[in-house]
Amino acid sequence: MRWNPLRQCLTMAVAGVMFVGGLPDCADADERVQPATLGLAGLIQEVLARNPEIQAARQQWEAASKRVPQARSLEDPTLSVQWWNAPESFNLGRAENTIIGLSQKFPFPGKLTLKEEVANRSAHMTEQALRAKERDLIARVKQAYYDLFLTHKAIHIHHEQIDLLKQFLEIAIAKFRTGKGSQVDVLKAQVELSTLYQRLPVLEQQRDTAQAKVNTLLDRDPRFPLGSPQVPRDQRFDKELEELYQTAVTARPELKAGELAVQLNEGVRALAQRQYYPDVSVAFQRFQNFHANDGFGAMVSINMPFAFWTKPKYDAAVQEASAAVAAARADLHTAENLTRFQIRDLLAKVRASWEVAVLYRTTVLPQAEQGVEAARADYRTGRTSFLDLIDADRAWREFQLAYWRVLVDRESRVAELEQVVGTEL
Repeated sequence: MRWNPLRQCLTMAVAGVMFVGGLPDCADADERVQPATLGLAGLIQEVLARNPEIQAARQQWEAASKRVPQARSLEDPTLSVQWWNAPESFNLGRAENTIIGLSQKFPFPGKLTLKEEVANRSAHMTEQALRAKERDLIARVKQAYYDLFLTHKAIHIHHEQIDLLKQFLEIAIAKFRTGKGSQVDVLKAQVELSTLYQRLPVLEQQRDTAQAKVNTLLDRDPRFPLGSPQVPRDQRFDKELEELYQTAVTARPELKAGELAVQLNEGVRALAQRQYYPDVSVAFQRFQNFHANDGFGAMVSINMPFAFWTKPKYDAAVQEASAAVAAARADLHTAENLTRFQIRDLLAKVRASWEVAVLYRTTVLPQAEQGVEAARADYRTGRTSFLDLIDADRAWREFQLAYWRVLVDRESRVAELEQVVGTEL
């Protein structure tokens, strides 16, 4: 290319304007003042205390627990007053016979105990639903937390890339000024830098969305400012499949609820079988006779569930309860199989993510960084093109982001695994 001093001066002026004053400063990209560090443990405690889903589940448990004293209580006693041979004037004070009675129904022995056990099992199932909701929210807040971390890291890497590209632009301008570089390299650097600045608002919007998701789980205003999340753990997950499954058997709320469902339906079946036995009603009465002596009386009555025209109803109830027991056992077995599969699947994903992260940290990232340094040195000496330098820098940043994305994905899978197992790991 023929050297043109006027063109060179104009190009340098345009480049200087774009470099110095035409583009926003990285330091001004985020004007909101935020806390320094956002701790995960505090978020978990807060979500368990504030989240409305948890509040609703707690109230449901409270409501279910109040059904237990209702189930073990006797029915209300009955107070009755009878008037016999009342005169035509309806003067109740001159009735021939006035009978005042008080009666109470007593279920056959064992029925109230079974009703209490059924209500108690139902309350415990509601408690396990609360525990399952807690594990679900903990997993969700962890995933939202690390998604927020990834957006912060993406913005940080983006700023680093902008700073590095500014250095590349300075190199291109210096080479162009000395006649060793081309104007095309300067323009390429300017276009690449402009593209990076255009990408920055999108990354900030993704950060704000992730922040709003965390705040929503905490029942806060979505605009509430949050600090930068902590770095994900970078260590091997050493739990084994059988160990995790045995922990899930004793700790997972869904499996506990399945066992309670079997026990509850067995109690319902036992109660249905008890319905074949009659209940007893006892009444005490006071007689007031207008023309004779007053006195007291008593009455005992029972229902007749064993009558041939009512027995089919109780047979059907027992058969219904037996079918419910079989269904609850099948559901529990299904939940156990699903738990085993989920543990195996998530454990494999956690281990695979760890191996990929190790590969990035020990091999890919160091090599990519060396490639950037080599490309920068070669470009200074004219042994490679500016496009090669840009490609090397872009690849390095993409590998960095991919590394953090793998770690975040690993933490998300660990959070899901903790939810399946039913406890912290």
